[in-house]
Amino acid sequence: MNSPDASSASWWQQNVRKLTAEFVGTAFLLAAVVGSGIMAENLTDDVGLQLLQNAFATAGVLAALIYALSAASGAHFNPVVTLAERAFGQLDSRTTLGYIGAQLSGAIVGVIVANLMFDLPAIEWSTKDRSASNLVFAEVIATLGLLMVIFGLVRSGRSHAVAVAVGGYIGGAYYFTSSTSFANPAVTVARTMSDTFAGIQPASAPAFIAAQLVGLGVALGLLRILYPNDESGN
Repeated sequence: MNSPDASSASWWQQNVRKLTAEFVGTAFLLAAVVGSGIMAENLTDDVGLQLLQNAFATAGVLAALIYALSAASGAHFNPVVTLAERAFGQLDSRTTLGYIGAQLSGAIVGVIVANLMFDLPAIEWSTKDRSASNLVFAEVIATLGLLMVIFGLVRSGRSHAVAVAVGGYIGGAYYFTSSTSFANPAVTVARTMSDTFAGIQPASAPAFIAAQLVGLGVALGLLRILYPNDESGN
């Protein structure tokens, strides 16, 4: 019989590649989100142009990261994506927790890196209030749409298109949602740590995360109706 220590070591050996990919990918994603927001603020005072630059950079980097790291971990970079995978039986509970831990820690590191690249304090708590109820509702919609795009493609056997589709969706959702589509609890937590264009006040974060989880629940229900049979081969 294997000892608990041996079992833990074996699990780590099996999953270190996946967890590293989730950590690195989420870190680069947040560096892109926050870094491009800071750069946009430095380049122009036009808020519309700032948003365009932020959306374009985020969409491009996200698509590239999914292409680069999907073979290593599935390129979730987002706890709601991981929780959806768990709900569909593609991950066990232990690996799900490992993914979420890697995503949260990677997101925080990514924000710190972005702040330091632009000669800002490593952690500077955001003062950007995003507590309005319409913004919280927008997060339900943003998360629902993101998960429909990802799992609509995956469960219909078209996972090869996920990178482009997700990049396109996020770029568009920056504009069609009033919240600018965080759609990611790890992103939400990490963005509290940068008092810049992309930031969110810590007091606003819990409602955003709750809304994202609601969006997850609605998405799971719709996906089971639309795609009751998983054609991905998993």
